[in-house]
Amino acid sequence: MKLIVGLGNPGKQYAETRHNVGFKVIDFLSNQWNIELKETKFQGLFGKGVVNGEKVILLKPMTYMNLSGEAVVPLMNYYNLPEENLLVIYDELDLVPGKIRLRYKGSAGGHNGMKSIIKHLGTQEFNRIRIGIGRPDAGLPVTNYVLGKFKPEEKPLIEEMIKKSGQAAEMWLEKPFIDVMNIFNN
Repeated sequence: MKLIVGLGNPGKQYAETRHNVGFKVIDFLSNQWNIELKETKFQGLFGKGVVNGEKVILLKPMTYMNLSGEAVVPLMNYYNLPEENLLVIYDELDLVPGKIRLRYKGSAGGHNGMKSIIKHLGTQEFNRIRIGIGRPDAGLPVTNYVLGKFKPEEKPLIEEMIKKSGQAAEMWLEKPFIDVMNIFNN
């Protein structure tokens, strides 16, 4: 069984923000795989299904970004999932819109949702897909930027990244993550 987590903030006011691209990928996969997100345990909204013969859980933590680990780790513990069966998808300031980057370990890089997951898991060694949102213009605070909406010209790039992230997640169900990294990071 594999767990795919998309990071974001609950609530309509955050739905279209840069910080919620992880939620967007989970919505995309939910639609693609016909996995309804209807269960509300472990401080998250999740659904289970089978894709290409692999049992899958899709999770959107409902804890708000900074407490994401409080939803991820209890669900992992309940289903007895090892870290290598976890994939976290989230926004990345250090990548331009239109880019995704896969990694199997590393620091939080200043991302509070990732800090929470690393703290609660007790390790930095788990799979992740970082989705580029770019950096704010000079003078705009990072918080305002990540909680802001994409510019109209960025939207096609974001839609493409959501689709690519979904393709990478699906490939991971059948191939080792390192192989998926080698394909999608080139």
